[in-house]
Amino acid sequence: MSNAIYYYHSHSHSHNHTQLQFPRTSSSFSSNQISPRVFISQPLHNTTLTTSTSITVTNSNSHHTYTVPMGNETENNGFKLVGFENFVRTNPKSDLFAVKRFHHVEFWCSDATNAARRFSWGLGMPIVAKSDLSTGNLIHASYLLRSGDLNFLFSAPYSPSISATSTASTASIPTFDSSTCHSFTASHGLAVRAVALEVDNAETAFNTSVANGSKPVSKPILIDNRVVLSEVHLYGDVVLRYISYTNPIHISDPNPEFWFLPGFESESSYPNLDYGIRKLDHAVGNVPELTPAVKYVKSFTGFHEFAEFTAEDVGTSESGLNSVVLANNAETVLLPMNEPVYGTKRKSQIETYLEHNEGAGVQHLALVSEDIFRTLREMRQRSGVGGFEFMPSPPPTYYRNLKKRAGDVLSDEQMKECEELGILVDRDDQGTLLQIFTKPVGDRPTIFIEIIQRIGCMLKDEEGKLYQKGGCGGFGKGNFSELFKSIEEYEKTLESRRVA
Repeated sequence: MSNAIYYYHSHSHSHNHTQLQFPRTSSSFSSNQISPRVFISQPLHNTTLTTSTSITVTNSNSHHTYTVPMGNETENNGFKLVGFENFVRTNPKSDLFAVKRFHHVEFWCSDATNAARRFSWGLGMPIVAKSDLSTGNLIHASYLLRSGDLNFLFSAPYSPSISATSTASTASIPTFDSSTCHSFTASHGLAVRAVALEVDNAETAFNTSVANGSKPVSKPILIDNRVVLSEVHLYGDVVLRYISYTNPIHISDPNPEFWFLPGFESESSYPNLDYGIRKLDHAVGNVPELTPAVKYVKSFTGFHEFAEFTAEDVGTSESGLNSVVLANNAETVLLPMNEPVYGTKRKSQIETYLEHNEGAGVQHLALVSEDIFRTLREMRQRSGVGGFEFMPSPPPTYYRNLKKRAGDVLSDEQMKECEELGILVDRDDQGTLLQIFTKPVGDRPTIFIEIIQRIGCMLKDEEGKLYQKGGCGGFGKGNFSELFKSIEEYEKTLESRRVA
């Protein structure tokens, strides 16, 4: 069939669809379906010997076929990483479509109002836009939080009996489906549904992804002749959302700086909080098995391997994980994925996540602060009054060795602040990383937040403007064991309360 796009028009609180012809795909996966679940009782590792070191991919625009290097060796029992010490970072510039940046992250929940307010208060992200009953949306309530370039969207479904009274869809997010959201929250609780990327062309990104093996979730939709939105399956019940703008700012927008999507109205009644968080650095997924997940995402995006870690690199004496970080050409989009290591003394925290989340999903979101000390003072001040609690701080011995770890990058006063606030410090051959982790942010021991600040790696673009290289300072390899220990201690407190 010929290529085409859906049209979605927003006016008078209703939306009209016009479906044009669209290329037929072999997948039956749709926006009204949740991807097949991975049950923990199933075997989580394949036993097939894989020797391929590249993936054949096709660009749907040029129809050229070429290979993307895998970078890792594979052998029995799944993905065989070369490990941190042997990994050589290269950037083959292998993206299959133009990717600009992280655009937003959408959480699905059963109560968007309270979830949005909690995150707003805890992270210092004001609620700047809304789409709900007050704006004429009978399908879902959605609230947008924004701080710098970071956008968090919280969405929850209304009763189907309410939306049934409307003759046309009033949803501001055309891919939203109430029954799917109900099933999603029943399985995962508060969790990330969509990791959204701004791309040059969301239709091209979708077509290219599907041509190279991704599972389609939502075909490209043109909204109000201004925005194109499409979705493909990422892992578990999480989608990778593509968004592109044909005319992002309109003269009729009363507050263009707060503009997000048609159907959203600006919101100014909430406190204008700001703790210094500025953007999303990386979104980490937990999967039962790393090999197929990495191959799958690489095959339809062309993203390259940015970093690798094995249990030998980052584990403790009791548990461990294997991890791969994928990145786009500009290395502004970083997608780490973890798998558990089985047969250890303790159940891996990744396996615990998979059990409580009922399958793969987003484990944590790393948020960049322009001043991590100020951000942490603000966040810790609110920990006991509706904000977020943090993982236990490292022991004093960690900070006694901090000078050796940090070098001359931090002053004595800053190192003292690191100890007072529980901040971890690591560095690689290019820069320094400051990081800290919250406890899980919901009822289940699943998703949590990481606050980071990267120091160094400043470069100039073609216009002479300074920018920081993606992933500067690494991903805290030297702190993984400390993080594991703190999570293990946290899980032990939960286990001690269980009744046999």
